[in-house]
Amino acid sequence: MKRTTAVLIASLAVILCQAVGLAVRGQETLTYEDLVHRLTDLERLAQLPAAGETCAQWSSWDRRSRYDEATGRYIDWAANNDGPNFIRREGDYVVMAEMEGPGCIWRIWSALAQKGRVKIYLDGSEKPAVDLPFVNYFTGDTPPLNYPMLSYDLAEVGCRGHNLYFPIPYQKSCKIVAEKGWGRYYHFVYTTFPEGTRVPTFSMALAKENRAALQRLNAFLADRLGTDPAGDRPGQQVERGWVVIEPGESEALELEGPRAITALRASMLFAGREDEMAALRKLVLKITWDDQTEPAVWCPVGDFFGTAPGVNPYRSLVTGMTENGAYAYWYMPFERKARIEVENQDEVARELEYEVVHAPLARPFEGLGYFHCKWHRDAHPLPEDRWPDWVMLRTEGRGRFCGVMLHVWDPRPGWWGEGDEKFFVDGEKYPSTFGTGSEDYFGYAWCNPTLFQRPFHCQTMTENNQGHQSILRWHIADNVPFQKSFEACIEKYHRTEQWGTQYACTVCWYLAPGGVDPYEPVPVEQRHSYYVRPPLTAGGFRVLGRPNGLVRTQDMRGFAEGKWKNNDQLWWTGARPGDRLDLLLPVKKTGTYQLSVVLTKARDYGIVQLYIDGEKAGEPIDLYNPTVVNTEPIPIGTHELSEGEHRLTVEIVGTNKDAVPAYMFGLDYVIFDLQQ
Repeated sequence: MKRTTAVLIASLAVILCQAVGLAVRGQETLTYEDLVHRLTDLERLAQLPAAGETCAQWSSWDRRSRYDEATGRYIDWAANNDGPNFIRREGDYVVMAEMEGPGCIWRIWSALAQKGRVKIYLDGSEKPAVDLPFVNYFTGDTPPLNYPMLSYDLAEVGCRGHNLYFPIPYQKSCKIVAEKGWGRYYHFVYTTFPEGTRVPTFSMALAKENRAALQRLNAFLADRLGTDPAGDRPGQQVERGWVVIEPGESEALELEGPRAITALRASMLFAGREDEMAALRKLVLKITWDDQTEPAVWCPVGDFFGTAPGVNPYRSLVTGMTENGAYAYWYMPFERKARIEVENQDEVARELEYEVVHAPLARPFEGLGYFHCKWHRDAHPLPEDRWPDWVMLRTEGRGRFCGVMLHVWDPRPGWWGEGDEKFFVDGEKYPSTFGTGSEDYFGYAWCNPTLFQRPFHCQTMTENNQGHQSILRWHIADNVPFQKSFEACIEKYHRTEQWGTQYACTVCWYLAPGGVDPYEPVPVEQRHSYYVRPPLTAGGFRVLGRPNGLVRTQDMRGFAEGKWKNNDQLWWTGARPGDRLDLLLPVKKTGTYQLSVVLTKARDYGIVQLYIDGEKAGEPIDLYNPTVVNTEPIPIGTHELSEGEHRLTVEIVGTNKDAVPAYMFGLDYVIFDLQQ
């Protein structure tokens, strides 16, 4: 009896200590400098969230999407009018967001920010803490947001999309309103801290007082991406090596804990682009923590470093590929041991130079989560009422979602995305994060195919929205905590089928020991050989090779129905002088032919030279016209053509002085006039 009582008392003491620990954490006091630091604090991501810590998003998503409690089904789940929506109207203003504190806004985004003012009211004050034209949130030169690595418009690099990564804390409440003319599309991402947390209320004066911290952050993001934001740690060690891994073999490194891996770096040599694409998908990185039976990290080596396929140079805060090799600065703690293994599932030997940096833990392992990184394709089928959701991560337990790299294979011309992100936290039926579009989630806008690199989001690979695209977003300050479960989806409108759009996802999160990670290894043939280019046809013509720009079929009924044969044309856009387009020209019977073409003219079309089998066919053709019209048949010469396949080449050679210099080209049909 005494022994039982002693055990009970000891158990109650442990529970009491745990409760006191939670209470202390809940009463944490955060300075503004603490919040600024969280934008680059990778180590904190491993700390398991306290009860009451959440992250959510207000956005302009289409409110027609809803969950029907009575039937348990999702209604209008693909509704896509995501630009003009808000919570409600109040007089001349619309309410964009409202939150209860303590909390902090981390990220503000818009596709089309304009001059209408957006006002942020904090803690019940009748005076806004921030009151600016919405566009000025993103100019990088408007106080108090005048830090160009935190406040920027991607138009400066030829892309589109407005972004602000800047802590705006509040103790009790936050309300955001906008006047007429604010623009279209918005996101506000915010954390709610546990009850009792003390944070400062944002103001112009607070920003001025902490200018030094903000300047240090801005300078680091401008000049030092590619280095560990934590710098060297006490007791840090570096393991370096160069290995040759034979086909079917592995190389492994084991570390004793308690420690944390703080950096992984790697470099390789390749025979060419196809070789690097194969190597980086067929080499697999596996990391197993402590006594786990399955690796928590299982990922093709290239994808682990944040881009695919192959080597695509870029730098973000956490990952990158540079002239000196690839890097990843995820903080990866373990208690007893870690096994890092690279397996070669290729048919040829691979040489790898590596560097592993590890350091003692700065705190006891208890209360930390294991780093997980998994690669998958189509791992989670969903019921039809959830279409078009595509699951990026599904996990159970306690942890933090920290972001995703999405590799898109889209063999068809046109925009691959459009779909909203949706985050379901701890069993939510309706997501607490509901976005406005795939490109919006990744921080750009209007499906722009321009490459960009920023600390927290990048587009590292694109083939003009056809072929390969690689995009990432890392959630650092705006990580999403969960206590029981988490599901992150992004809408995928083009179903996976032959020649359909396909997604491959590299997802990163922290998970408490004992949590559920459902992802299994993916066979090598499903990682590398699935992206096969289909024959490209446009306007009834077979396209040979892969020309610069975009070639597709354009429906012409909106211009003059019946004027174009089959009411469509081959349309070539995005080309420049000197670019060539090769088309298959089938000939049914050997003979001498007078050839003519029927083309399209418009104000943004170019001057072209045509060729048959590499020989000039006629003189340059000026396709400028103030309005969109199709031409009469234009003769391009007499040609001896054998039965079979021939080649019609279109070369952009210039543009009319009165034309918009877009160099477009449109082909309706070719006339074969057999000469007797």
